[in-house]
Amino acid sequence: MTMLLNALQADITCLQVDAIVNAANESLLGGGGVDGAIHRAAGPGLLEECRRLGGCPTGEARITAGYRLPARHVIHTVGPVWRGGRHGEAELLAACYRNSLQLAARHGLHSLAFPCISTGIYGYPAEEAAQIAVTTVREALHGSALREVLFCCFSATDLAIYRRLLGL
Repeated sequence: MTMLLNALQADITCLQVDAIVNAANESLLGGGGVDGAIHRAAGPGLLEECRRLGGCPTGEARITAGYRLPARHVIHTVGPVWRGGRHGEAELLAACYRNSLQLAARHGLHSLAFPCISTGIYGYPAEEAAQIAVTTVREALHGSALREVLFCCFSATDLAIYRRLLGL
């Protein structure tokens, strides 16, 4: 089976994939950036379901329905806040990608879109975060049923980093 890894610049809330990944905070109750955009686009049902989940620790992931999104599911993962790189940030960020992919596999999903986790208000340097994302996804996908993983970038600068790392 051919696996497609790609990067694009788009609004993640408009993508028609089995699941989009939300760069959430530990409460899962919405916030700024991509988290706020996903909650606004999905509607109040997402917030209600997230309340029932009771939060999510950094590095872990939870799955919900997609509600009014074109994606059937939202996988919420909590990335680390950048504190200089010596506080386990790389391991926690890699865990976000691994745990999201494991949830997708457990739910029989075939297409998934990731935002640039932790690079917004959490301050993770974009180049380092993208290297972790691409390396972790490539390693975790061996033997996976996933057919398509997209790295959905908000900025042209982020897109250029991912395209270079993916050899596109």
